[in-house]
Amino acid sequence: MFSEILELLQESYAAVGRIGRFHYCRGTVIAHCYCEHMAVVRLACGDTRFNNIYGIAVALFIVVLDLLFVILSYIFILRAVFQLASQEARYKAFGTCVSHIGAILAFYTPVVISSVMHRVARRAAPHVHILFANFYLLFPPMVNPIIYGVKTKQIRDRVLGLFLRKDVKGG
Repeated sequence: MFSEILELLQESYAAVGRIGRFHYCRGTVIAHCYCEHMAVVRLACGDTRFNNIYGIAVALFIVVLDLLFVILSYIFILRAVFQLASQEARYKAFGTCVSHIGAILAFYTPVVISSVMHRVARRAAPHVHILFANFYLLFPPMVNPIIYGVKTKQIRDRVLGLFLRKDVKGG
Protein backbone atom coordinates (compact mmCIF):
# COMPACT_ATOMS: atom_id res chain seq x y z
CA MET A 1 0.00 0.00 0.00
CA PHE A 2 2.80 2.43 0.89
CA SER A 3 4.54 1.84 -2.45
CA GLU A 4 1.26 2.55 -4.29
CA ILE A 5 0.93 5.87 -2.43
CA LEU A 6 4.52 6.80 -3.31
CA GLU A 7 3.88 5.91 -6.94
CA LEU A 8 0.74 8.03 -6.94
CA LEU A 9 2.66 10.99 -5.49
CA GLN A 10 5.37 10.63 -8.13
CA GLU A 11 2.75 10.61 -10.89
CA SER A 12 1.08 13.65 -9.31
CA TYR A 13 4.32 15.58 -9.48
CA ALA A 14 4.69 14.48 -13.12
CA ALA A 15 1.21 15.80 -13.99
CA VAL A 16 1.83 19.09 -12.22
CA GLY A 17 5.25 19.27 -13.86
CA ARG A 18 3.61 19.05 -17.29
CA ILE A 19 1.90 22.38 -16.62
CA GLY A 20 5.20 24.17 -17.14
CA ARG A 21 5.57 22.61 -20.59
CA PHE A 22 2.26 23.91 -21.94
CA HIS A 23 2.09 26.82 -24.30
CA TYR A 24 -0.12 29.54 -22.81
CA CYS A 25 -1.96 31.65 -25.36
CA ARG A 26 -4.77 32.85 -23.09
CA GLY A 27 -2.49 34.92 -20.88
CA THR A 28 -0.56 34.07 -17.75
CA VAL A 29 -2.83 35.58 -15.12
CA ILE A 30 -5.35 33.37 -13.36
CA ALA A 31 -8.44 34.97 -11.92
CA HIS A 32 -8.12 33.32 -8.51
CA CYS A 33 -6.89 34.25 -5.08
CA TYR A 34 -4.45 31.35 -5.20
CA CYS A 35 -2.81 29.11 -7.80
CA GLU A 36 -5.34 26.36 -8.44
CA HIS A 37 -4.18 23.53 -10.72
CA MET A 38 -7.22 23.50 -13.00
CA ALA A 39 -7.23 27.29 -13.35
CA VAL A 40 -3.68 27.12 -14.70
CA VAL A 41 -4.53 24.19 -16.99
CA ARG A 42 -7.43 26.17 -18.46
CA LEU A 43 -4.98 28.85 -19.67
CA ALA A 44 -3.05 26.34 -21.78
CA CYS A 45 -3.61 26.09 -25.52
CA GLY A 46 -2.39 22.54 -26.02
CA ASP A 47 -4.08 19.25 -25.34
CA THR A 48 -4.84 19.19 -21.61
CA ARG A 49 -6.91 16.01 -21.56
CA PHE A 50 -4.26 14.13 -19.61
CA ASN A 51 -4.21 16.76 -16.88
CA ASN A 52 -8.02 16.88 -16.80
CA ILE A 53 -8.43 13.12 -16.58
CA TYR A 54 -5.52 12.69 -14.22
CA GLY A 55 -6.72 15.49 -11.95
CA ILE A 56 -10.22 14.06 -11.59
CA ALA A 57 -8.86 10.53 -11.15
CA VAL A 58 -6.52 11.59 -8.34
CA ALA A 59 -9.25 13.66 -6.68
CA LEU A 60 -11.74 10.78 -6.86
CA PHE A 61 -9.14 8.29 -5.65
CA ILE A 62 -8.35 10.43 -2.63
CA VAL A 63 -12.01 11.04 -1.80
CA VAL A 64 -12.95 7.38 -2.26
CA LEU A 65 -9.95 6.20 -0.22
CA ASP A 66 -10.73 8.68 2.56
CA LEU A 67 -14.40 7.76 2.61
CA LEU A 68 -13.53 4.06 2.61
CA PHE A 69 -11.37 4.56 5.72
CA VAL A 70 -14.07 6.70 7.36
CA ILE A 71 -16.73 4.06 6.69
CA LEU A 72 -14.46 1.33 7.97
CA SER A 73 -13.73 3.37 11.09
CA TYR A 74 -17.42 3.98 11.67
CA ILE A 75 -18.16 0.27 11.44
CA PHE A 76 -15.77 -0.28 14.35
CA ILE A 77 -17.08 2.78 16.22
CA LEU A 78 -20.72 1.70 15.85
CA ARG A 79 -19.92 -1.81 17.03
CA ALA A 80 -18.33 -0.31 20.15
CA VAL A 81 -21.20 2.15 20.67
CA PHE A 82 -23.84 -0.56 20.50
CA GLN A 83 -21.98 -2.45 23.22
CA LEU A 84 -22.23 0.48 25.65
CA ALA A 85 -24.39 -0.31 28.64
CA SER A 86 -26.34 2.91 29.10
CA GLN A 87 -28.69 4.59 26.67
CA GLU A 88 -27.26 8.00 27.61
CA ALA A 89 -23.71 6.94 26.73
CA ARG A 90 -24.91 5.64 23.35
CA TYR A 91 -26.77 8.91 22.70
CA LYS A 92 -23.66 10.94 23.53
CA ALA A 93 -21.48 8.79 21.27
CA PHE A 94 -23.96 9.09 18.39
CA GLY A 95 -24.00 12.87 18.84
CA THR A 96 -20.24 12.96 18.37
CA CYS A 97 -20.52 10.76 15.30
CA VAL A 98 -23.17 13.01 13.74
CA SER A 99 -20.99 16.08 14.29
CA HIS A 100 -18.03 14.35 12.71
CA ILE A 101 -20.06 13.25 9.68
CA GLY A 102 -21.30 16.84 9.33
CA ALA A 103 -17.71 18.10 9.34
CA ILE A 104 -16.71 15.51 6.73
CA LEU A 105 -19.61 16.52 4.49
CA ALA A 106 -18.80 20.21 4.98
CA PHE A 107 -15.28 19.50 3.71
CA TYR A 108 -15.85 17.04 0.88
CA THR A 109 -19.02 18.42 -0.70
CA PRO A 110 -17.51 21.76 -1.82
CA VAL A 111 -14.26 20.07 -2.92
CA VAL A 112 -16.10 17.60 -5.14
CA ILE A 113 -18.42 20.29 -6.55
CA SER A 114 -15.50 22.59 -7.40
CA SER A 115 -13.50 19.78 -8.99
CA VAL A 116 -16.44 18.61 -11.10
CA MET A 117 -17.35 22.19 -12.05
CA HIS A 118 -13.94 22.72 -13.65
CA ARG A 119 -14.40 19.69 -15.85
CA VAL A 120 -18.12 19.70 -16.59
CA ALA A 121 -19.07 23.37 -16.67
CA ARG A 122 -16.13 24.60 -18.71
CA ARG A 123 -18.20 27.35 -20.30
CA ALA A 124 -19.51 28.69 -17.00
CA ALA A 125 -18.66 32.29 -16.21
CA PRO A 126 -15.24 32.68 -14.57
CA HIS A 127 -16.73 34.17 -11.42
CA VAL A 128 -18.67 30.91 -10.87
CA HIS A 129 -15.42 28.94 -10.78
CA ILE A 130 -13.81 31.53 -8.53
CA LEU A 131 -16.80 31.46 -6.20
CA PHE A 132 -16.71 27.67 -5.86
CA ALA A 133 -12.92 27.58 -5.46
CA ASN A 134 -13.04 30.14 -2.67
CA PHE A 135 -16.12 28.49 -1.18
CA TYR A 136 -14.38 25.16 -0.72
CA LEU A 137 -11.47 26.88 1.02
CA LEU A 138 -13.57 29.05 3.31
CA PHE A 139 -16.73 27.05 4.00
CA PRO A 140 -15.32 24.10 6.01
CA PRO A 141 -13.37 26.19 8.54
CA MET A 142 -16.34 28.53 8.92
CA VAL A 143 -18.88 25.80 9.67
CA ASN A 144 -16.68 23.54 11.81
CA PRO A 145 -17.10 25.71 14.94
CA ILE A 146 -20.83 25.79 14.29
CA ILE A 147 -21.06 22.04 13.78
CA TYR A 148 -19.14 21.24 16.96
CA GLY A 149 -20.42 24.27 18.90
CA VAL A 150 -24.07 23.28 18.52
CA LYS A 151 -23.31 20.22 20.65
CA THR A 152 -22.09 22.36 23.54
CA LYS A 153 -25.09 23.32 25.67
CA GLN A 154 -23.58 26.62 26.87
CA ILE A 155 -22.84 27.80 23.33
CA ARG A 156 -26.20 26.58 22.05
CA ASP A 157 -28.08 28.39 24.85
CA ARG A 158 -26.25 31.67 24.23
CA VAL A 159 -26.80 31.57 20.47
CA LEU A 160 -30.46 30.72 20.90
CA GLY A 161 -30.70 33.53 23.44
CA LEU A 162 -29.38 35.98 20.86
CA PHE A 163 -32.03 34.96 18.36
CA LEU A 164 -34.90 34.44 20.78
CA ARG A 165 -34.07 37.58 22.81
CA LYS A 166 -33.96 35.66 26.06
CA ASP A 167 -31.71 36.63 28.91
CA VAL A 168 -29.31 33.67 29.06
CA LYS A 169 -27.23 33.54 32.20
CA GLY A 170 -23.61 32.54 31.75
CA GLY A 171 -22.32 29.77 33.80
